[in-house]
Amino acid sequence: MLSTARSEGRRLAGRHRNIELGLLALAVAVCLAGHVDADLALTGAMPHGLLVHALALGGLAGAAHLAVRRFAPYADPLILPLGVFLTGFGLMLLDRLDVSYKAVHAAKGDYQKLPAAPSQLMWVFISVAVAIGLIVLIKHHRFFQRYVYLLMTGALILLAAPAFFPGRAEDFGAKRWIRLFGLSFEPDEFVKVAITIFFAGYLMASRDALALAGRKVWGLTLPRGRHAGPVLAIWVVSLLVLVFERDLGTSLIFFGVFVVMLYVATERTSWVVLGVLMAVGGAAVVGTVEPHVHGRVEAWLHPLDIYKEHHDPAIISDQPAEALFSLGTGHLTGTGLGSGRPWLIGFAGRSDFVFTTIGEELGLAGVTAVLLVYLLLVQRGLRTAVGLTDPFGKLLAAGLSTALALQVFVVVGGVSGLVPLTGKALPFLAAGGSSLLANWLIVALLIKLSDSAGRTALEPAQPGPEPLPVQAGRPDRSAAPGGPATGTPPVGTPTPGTPTPGTPTYGTPTPADPAGSHAPAEASPFGHPPAPHGPHAPNLPFPPNPATA
Repeated sequence: MLSTARSEGRRLAGRHRNIELGLLALAVAVCLAGHVDADLALTGAMPHGLLVHALALGGLAGAAHLAVRRFAPYADPLILPLGVFLTGFGLMLLDRLDVSYKAVHAAKGDYQKLPAAPSQLMWVFISVAVAIGLIVLIKHHRFFQRYVYLLMTGALILLAAPAFFPGRAEDFGAKRWIRLFGLSFEPDEFVKVAITIFFAGYLMASRDALALAGRKVWGLTLPRGRHAGPVLAIWVVSLLVLVFERDLGTSLIFFGVFVVMLYVATERTSWVVLGVLMAVGGAAVVGTVEPHVHGRVEAWLHPLDIYKEHHDPAIISDQPAEALFSLGTGHLTGTGLGSGRPWLIGFAGRSDFVFTTIGEELGLAGVTAVLLVYLLLVQRGLRTAVGLTDPFGKLLAAGLSTALALQVFVVVGGVSGLVPLTGKALPFLAAGGSSLLANWLIVALLIKLSDSAGRTALEPAQPGPEPLPVQAGRPDRSAAPGGPATGTPPVGTPTPGTPTPGTPTYGTPTPADPAGSHAPAEASPFGHPPAPHGPHAPNLPFPPNPATA
């Protein structure tokens, strides 16, 4: 029976891998079709190097698929195709913008005439290679649980480092770049991954204390003061990032991920209410005091003030107004790839304004489709969290999905005028090696997490061997050490049918259970069934995973 169930699980896992392969082929085909459509509209000819581009994108997708098939066979079949589609779609948008920027900015001589797609393609190779390496080398996601405090230390150092590297920070307002030896990168993209891992480890160990009830205020049960310390500490750190680095997006994502993971760990709505109030209050104070953040808020509240005769160009930028015009031009179905004018927004391909290219040339239908792809990727991550049995994995999957969802929200909300602009890169689509690499790390982690969840669901656990029967009058070799090696039970051991003193009896006595199955079961966290006990159960703080048993 067990072998039959295991064979059925492996058959379903193989079917998932075949579905993944088909979806990868579809994702690559759609991206190549968009590439051809855009170049035909822009130049009237087929794109140069289409075959090389197709082989490169298809080869990367195939290599990642083989790695998943071999080292994560039970993984979710949608996560990898969604990441490949968004990456290929971003390459297509950047190549389309490069053609327009080259034609418009060649006479101006500024850096916008330089193409962004070749550099992004190089980072695609690096990012996918790193993701494959993580899938191959990391045997189980609990590997990261050993290094949560080390990761947190490194994350805090990276988070504070941009304040000491002015460089490009003075050109674009927020201090989020580090420039060394002619290269620049955004450490906050990697910080969100490292801090999410730390939050998962910390909350797994402290969830009981954080879930304790406190005093009721206006019908809402607030946490106890001594247990609110971690939230206050994270809130202070996020405000320091907002003040000294003027990075609104990183601050919102950093604090938002912690509050959501705190709710997942404790299931207490009061933490969410307290977190929202602290985030709004802190942002309001900093937005009033800090000039750069105040300028972002003013540009959000009055985007059309740029066209007034008297305005402060240091505070009001023309990008928010141009983004609204670009999105409005797209209407329902858009102007068509290559037929719009998204290049009127400065360095759109190198920033969060790449989203306006989708809105103008693909319209509301295209925007909705892209957002649904993001939503589906987040949903698969949350579904993975539900399917996992260990609390660390649950929190990690939920935190990574939340970080991705919050970054998409702050970028799309800023471009569309829903929230102030943050300057964060739109995941997978905007140019930027740091953002692309960090998001592919998230994809790789979600693949490993979903592999553990799928293995638990599809492959039954191996039960322990049955105890040997003891014949009457023969010595019981399975007796506990120190007991008499005879057929007579040790002194003080209740015989079958004899109740233990102080234990109530209910009708017919229950025979003794040699396997110890009537021992009190230890409650498993997050409402899952208790972990197996007995001589064959692994000594783990959470239910064992068949992948490592």
